[in-house]
Amino acid sequence: MDETRRHLLASLPFVPAVLGEWLMAWNYGVPPVSVAQRGTNARVGMADVEQINEARRTFSRLDGQFGAGLLRPVVAGYLNKSVTPLLRGRCDDRVGSALMSAAAGMALMAGWTSFDMNLHGQAQQHYGQALRLAKTGDDPLTGVWVLAMMTHQATHLEQATWAAWLARAATDTARRAQAPPRVMALVLTREAKALALRTNPAESHDKHSAKQIQRLLAEAESASAQGPADRDPEWIAEYDAAELSAQAGSCWRLLGEYGKAAVRAEAAVTAFSGRLPRSAQINQVSAAGAYLGMGELERAIDCARASIPAAKALNSTRSVERLQKFADELDPYSSSIMVRQFRDQLHSELAA
Repeated sequence: MDETRRHLLASLPFVPAVLGEWLMAWNYGVPPVSVAQRGTNARVGMADVEQINEARRTFSRLDGQFGAGLLRPVVAGYLNKSVTPLLRGRCDDRVGSALMSAAAGMALMAGWTSFDMNLHGQAQQHYGQALRLAKTGDDPLTGVWVLAMMTHQATHLEQATWAAWLARAATDTARRAQAPPRVMALVLTREAKALALRTNPAESHDKHSAKQIQRLLAEAESASAQGPADRDPEWIAEYDAAELSAQAGSCWRLLGEYGKAAVRAEAAVTAFSGRLPRSAQINQVSAAGAYLGMGELERAIDCARASIPAAKALNSTRSVERLQKFADELDPYSSSIMVRQFRDQLHSELAA
């Protein structure tokens, strides 16, 4: 990809309106009868498909360790230069279907690395591409994965209505596909968070919504407790019990259950430390937010301060943004010496 096109893609805005078209195509579109490709292009085999899957696994491990900053151009380059040409290659239906699923996973990886660097328009375009590929390959479980990631982005951007619709599409697709328990746990947790964002029970005191969210979380925990199944897609291993518990903690915070949120976040920090530094750092900030909700200002600041070195070490705009957002949440305490010192330290450390 030339430099001009790369800069153009990087500057794309997030456009909520296109999500409706994508959801219509996913829910009501009909996949092609055959994905076999004929012609004079090079033949594609299962070895090519496995190379794509192995590359995605490698990219995912590096992303979790170091953040997306250095990895994003590599992933985008691999998608454009290695995967896209294969989509024009010759193959039978079996290989073609597997190729569509593998390409969807790589497009999703490209979207995720853009998301982590706050390039949300570019991330959205990659997610849309991944959803189209999953539909073409008639692969509902990969579609569930894509929809769950799209829900995550919409929730992050506080697009509450779209987050709820995307989450519902993911859950409905999973149920129709009789998805295994761990997949159901993921989509139910995402749906709970989307609903919590839209209704904000901690401030609205909407008891009906709070009960719905708690029901979804209970169903998700029950599903997660069933453990692995023979039909598990490979990608669900990335969403282990610690990850799902951490996501549930975010829901408890939106419910105003700050004690439960803090317990979940602290447990996630312990589970991720030394294994997934970015996840540990983000949950450290989540714990700080939960303590702040409990009115424990000093403990909240100490918790957030402990996450600054990791945010500096990671190449992840999202990790830094989470800290800056926490600093903004300290506005009601802006006259406190502790708050001023923390903000000064955060500014100087991140500027260094």
